[in-house]
Amino acid sequence: MTNAQTWKAETWKETLEDLERRRDRVRAMGGPERVAKHHGKGELDARARIERLLDPGTFQEFGTLVGGEVAADAIVTGAGLVNGTPVMVGAEDFTTQAGTIAPGSNAKRYRLAELAVRNKVPLVMLLEGAGFRATGSHYGRTPTDLLAQARCSGRVPTVTGVLGPSAGHGALVAPVSDFSIMSRRGAIFTAGPPVVKVSTGEDISKEDLGGPEVALPSGVIHNLAETDEDVLDEIRRYLSYFPPSAWSYPPVYLPDDSTRPRATPELLDIISRDNQHTYDMRAVLDVVFDGTDWFEVQPGFGEAIICALAHLGGHPVAVVANQPQVLAGSIDSAAADKAAHFISVADAFHLPIVFLADNPGMLPGGESEREGVLRSGARMFVAQTTATTLKVHLTLRKAYGFGSMVMSLIGFDGQESTFAYPGATMGAMGAAALSNASQAEDELAAALRDMELQASYHSAEHMGFDELISPEETRNMLLRSVQRGIYARQSAAEPVTRTAVMP
Repeated sequence: MTNAQTWKAETWKETLEDLERRRDRVRAMGGPERVAKHHGKGELDARARIERLLDPGTFQEFGTLVGGEVAADAIVTGAGLVNGTPVMVGAEDFTTQAGTIAPGSNAKRYRLAELAVRNKVPLVMLLEGAGFRATGSHYGRTPTDLLAQARCSGRVPTVTGVLGPSAGHGALVAPVSDFSIMSRRGAIFTAGPPVVKVSTGEDISKEDLGGPEVALPSGVIHNLAETDEDVLDEIRRYLSYFPPSAWSYPPVYLPDDSTRPRATPELLDIISRDNQHTYDMRAVLDVVFDGTDWFEVQPGFGEAIICALAHLGGHPVAVVANQPQVLAGSIDSAAADKAAHFISVADAFHLPIVFLADNPGMLPGGESEREGVLRSGARMFVAQTTATTLKVHLTLRKAYGFGSMVMSLIGFDGQESTFAYPGATMGAMGAAALSNASQAEDELAAALRDMELQASYHSAEHMGFDELISPEETRNMLLRSVQRGIYARQSAAEPVTRTAVMP
């Protein structure tokens, strides 16, 4: 070996050892003591969270050396696979500078979202950070990461997990996302308790400011899971229903018996023919769809409507269903807001939407009006009427007034199929309400009730529905409609023409 060859070998050895030392320091995050303290609270660290989220051995990190002495500049970023599909992922590292954001980490976050849209793959953000870090340097005319994240909306699925306190700028990622989920230890707020104390004088804990008891009822966060592991498992499950981007169609899972005809006589026992008797719409979903493991979005918010992801004949579908056990199925402001967002997300990623209607209309009353029920109902109406994805409607027992329209019971609305059970009632309002409003005598009230019961037949006679069906036929009729409608996918998928999915 010549002297020149020896010099080159030694140089590479020293250089690579230096690189590995730098990488080791970054992998150590905030150091053994801080990491151990984090683990002592029952939480995974940022890197362990990414390992749990991704398929084993698939993580490819970038921006490792950003931040210099500040390990990864307090956010671990990279790409990997979830259920075999590429995703971009970022995890704030609370053990390093409390997961705060500086110019370097802002650039990493921007690059993460930029690559998600460029590669047409989902973006997952795992939050536990205190917002911006005081560094003494100015951003100037530097793109903010939120600009790139907003550009993901409607183009690639975006999901946020809140796994600890998340404040300020970083926390804004959650409401911008299609879906957000929080652990029991999570909290999210515009500013943390110390800033609130200085700004307003209010002395409040982070739990009372933005913990699960605040974030879920407000609608800021969609779902709750107990532990870090549960949150990450639920994110994997949520993504399994979606395509990688708006440029592709949802994946199809075909269990051996999923496409076979199957009657649903159980619905005759679940759904009372008497509109005065309630039933649990969740039991209907258990029977109609491929299994009972469907995924409910925002179960604790706007509970008069169930929004769920399910499979029908192996095809991922979005389900929007009235819940007769809550407000007799009346649609309040929260339920309409929830459904509007859910419908827009489903439409953006080409999931067929199945509407299961059983409601007496929008929720009336002074409190409902003060909550803006008409505004929220209009938002839901616009979301579903502008949806270009496959839509299937079934009226189970009743659908009145605007409450029927927001559930896609309106002519020339682009539905693949519209069904109703015989005897389903509809109109501007129910017979009882109409009788009271008009102060009708008993004989007229009885006549109004009879007209109400005949409404489904009158509507079917004029093609108001494609068909009246028995509850026993429910799954097969919905399944065949979806299978037929899927044949419209004879060209490559394209994003829906809109600016973004509204939070």
